[in-house]
Amino acid sequence: MNGYHLYGRDEQLACLRKTIERLPASGGALTLIGEPGIGKTALLRAAVHEAHAAGLRVLEATGVEVEAGLPYAGLHQLLRPVLPAAEELPAPQRSALLTALGVADGPSPEIFMVGLATLNLLTDSTIGTSTLVTADDVQWLDNPTRQVLAFVARRINRDPVALIATLRKGYPDPFTGAHTTELEVPRLDNYAARQVLSHSASGLTKPDQAHILREAMGNPLALVELPIAWKTRDTHSAESTPAFLPLTARLEHAFAGRVAELPEPSRDAILIAAIDHSDTLPEILAAGTILSGRKMTIDALDAAVAARLVRVDGMHVRLHHPLVRSAVLQSETLARRLAANAAMAEVLVDEPYRRTWHRAQSTIGTDDMVADELEATHTIAIRRGGVIAAIWALERAAQLSTDSAVRGRRLLLACEHAFGLGQTELVDRLLQAAARTKLSRLDHARMEWIREIFSDGVPGDAARVEQLCDIAEQSADSDDIDLALNLLLGAALRCWWADTGSRARANVVAVAEGLAGVQDDPRWGAVLAVAEPVLSAGAVHDWLALMTPVVHTDANALRLLGMAAHAIGDPIRSIDLLSRAETVLRAEGRLGLLSHTLTMQAVDLLLTGDWNRAAEVIEEARQVAEETNQPIWTRGSLISDAILCGFRGDVERTLTLTAEVEASASRDKLNNLLSFIQLARGMAWISTGQYGLAYEVLLRLFNPEDPGYHQREGFDGVMFFAEAAAHTDHHTEAREVIARLEKTALITPAPLLHTQLLYARPVLAQDDRAEELYLSGLGQDLTRWPLVRAKLELAYGSWLRRQRRVAESRTPLRSAHTTLALIGAANWADQARGELRATGERATVVGPSPLDMLSPQELQIAKLAAEGLSNREIGERLYLSPRTIGSHLYRIFPKLDITSRGQLAACLDSPTRIRTAAPDRVQPLS
Repeated sequence: MNGYHLYGRDEQLACLRKTIERLPASGGALTLIGEPGIGKTALLRAAVHEAHAAGLRVLEATGVEVEAGLPYAGLHQLLRPVLPAAEELPAPQRSALLTALGVADGPSPEIFMVGLATLNLLTDSTIGTSTLVTADDVQWLDNPTRQVLAFVARRINRDPVALIATLRKGYPDPFTGAHTTELEVPRLDNYAARQVLSHSASGLTKPDQAHILREAMGNPLALVELPIAWKTRDTHSAESTPAFLPLTARLEHAFAGRVAELPEPSRDAILIAAIDHSDTLPEILAAGTILSGRKMTIDALDAAVAARLVRVDGMHVRLHHPLVRSAVLQSETLARRLAANAAMAEVLVDEPYRRTWHRAQSTIGTDDMVADELEATHTIAIRRGGVIAAIWALERAAQLSTDSAVRGRRLLLACEHAFGLGQTELVDRLLQAAARTKLSRLDHARMEWIREIFSDGVPGDAARVEQLCDIAEQSADSDDIDLALNLLLGAALRCWWADTGSRARANVVAVAEGLAGVQDDPRWGAVLAVAEPVLSAGAVHDWLALMTPVVHTDANALRLLGMAAHAIGDPIRSIDLLSRAETVLRAEGRLGLLSHTLTMQAVDLLLTGDWNRAAEVIEEARQVAEETNQPIWTRGSLISDAILCGFRGDVERTLTLTAEVEASASRDKLNNLLSFIQLARGMAWISTGQYGLAYEVLLRLFNPEDPGYHQREGFDGVMFFAEAAAHTDHHTEAREVIARLEKTALITPAPLLHTQLLYARPVLAQDDRAEELYLSGLGQDLTRWPLVRAKLELAYGSWLRRQRRVAESRTPLRSAHTTLALIGAANWADQARGELRATGERATVVGPSPLDMLSPQELQIAKLAAEGLSNREIGERLYLSPRTIGSHLYRIFPKLDITSRGQLAACLDSPTRIRTAAPDRVQPLS
């Protein structure tokens, strides 16, 4: 990288060069990690120099520690040169981005919609050439900007965009899991260190140079800055920088020494620059004028520039190094820092958010007026996605409040926002602080609700459920119905995850039914369904019939309705509702709730027979849950994957996935997950013909004394339990289990239970009753239940053949074979083919499907393209760039043996290639 003499950095420069040279064929992200002063920024500048020489567009952002609380400040800095091109973005993306950056007013944008807008702004071919994005000191960028950059980093491997970031060692890499390359920048070796020192230590004696070389320990910044401090030290005193201090502290000390020597106007100017959120020259001079009490001009910065503490670039004042900021703030008194913040507040009359922030920083003790302003302006941060800044504002407002109850309320509000971020330690600290205040009765209830959602996933505990019900009643008595419903939903979820006993479940339902005027709130029905999925199923079923047509666009309402349908065992209605919720959540960029919606859909899709769609949903649910840092939903997607693998006979992967989840599920007594684990293992054993093992694990689903028993989730395994029993000598015991389930079916209208019993009854019946039951089952409308229908046809055809009614058996067996092959149930399809051969008929041969060669994501893209969506529209759905979609389609076409998008629909309509064997007749076996 010509023009940059970076001694000892050949390896790092080569890596940077390679990253840039890959453009435009492919992009990627690289993080330079190292200690302060190690040369990360110098390497980044070298990359920028190389990019400019290659004709690339360069977009830059630099993290500033005091600016870390200002939402999207870094993103605004980065995108400022290309922001006019935002007008070409789709309206939802454009609105989200401009609102986040404070350019336009609007509701709080979803972080992932802002991320998608940024991705498209960087990758859209209409903008121009390849792009290098740099983020210096990424650990000090505001949290929303870091999230957006991580979103982009995960998706630019196939785009003409390279992202290079620098990160101080000891801070978490925000791009972890984004398939980025991490490159550690080491200390210089002795030879390179001497070369650097020889350029910065002219005039020093050899012993002095040797002393500095030892102190610098290969740190380039130290090799440059310590000689300057050495030359200006007091030679009659002890060494001005104590050797026992860490190197960073010694460098700060070196910078602070230069600050102390500045004339008063320069010290005022550099103090303002250190506490300012902006590097704008006029703003710094205006605040400096107020701080010093006299007109400040640009000349005040001359001494600071000469001391290599700042540089002036046009209308911007840049600190020479981040350590200068901390050195300035440490060297100044508290009174001076308070005065500087007060001066900034006076200047920022047109920026209420920043003005209030600086007023809060200039206040000692309590000040209710500033506290009120902070609480009022925290909504600006929320609207722009700066939740961390909002939490700080509310916590600081609490500190400034004189009234204990008001202080507690503000801490609880901050706590709610902290929970949304998944900040466990912060939530706990804020809760403890709030508990020490004189909370109102309602705020006590709110604190209990926060504790409940904070403990998301904690099962059972009947006493806690009773307590939540009592608090919900108190909240309702205080006319806070919203809080009451939230508390009841938390109590209901405890009943769902683990057995709390009938009394606790009944109490949740009783309190919910006692609330007036809430029957049109989706949370109300969800509470009933989740708390009492069997006894309340009839009421919830009728309620859903009334509610479903009403809600069209509220994604969370649709999600709650889908949750209620899933809870009572109505998978068809659940799939329909959750699919509608999914569409809206995608459009709104709400990936956190999208992972919930996808995970709940997965098992319902599997049980009804849409395995291809289930595979897509499971894969995306896992990816989104991981990206949004939701471990409990990640585990849910793993269990769904385990069930799918069990259906397909992949025993090894099924056992691996179930073992991965079982430890935590057993520890927390989560019988909901434990029941899924038994279902997945049962599927694996059935699919490979190991019916004895399948019977043993599936029996656990129906034993109330077993840790894997769940009163509703057991419905998932009724059909498969009956199949396992029919192939073993457990008919009598299995009939007793089915008889108990028949009694349950008199209580609940759950379609899942009633439909699976259509299979269980005939396969376990005596021969004199079996045919009547088979025909009764096949006479039902099973259009949306292809797996159940195919399994019934397979069982009926096999029964007919055993009854020597060979000709009659072929029709249901053919139908079963075709359906099972289309579903992808290869092992059951093989059984049907074997039965057909036993009738003397050559079975159809199902060739491998081209779709089997596609990954779940490729299949999803292919389906959307077949529907006529453009690459841009598909990218908006899946949060990928249009170029990435194009790259996927480029690989999909050869796999499907097609050459155009127009052929996709036909290919997807015929996912298997079935050819009929020659009709050579063989002697029937019976």
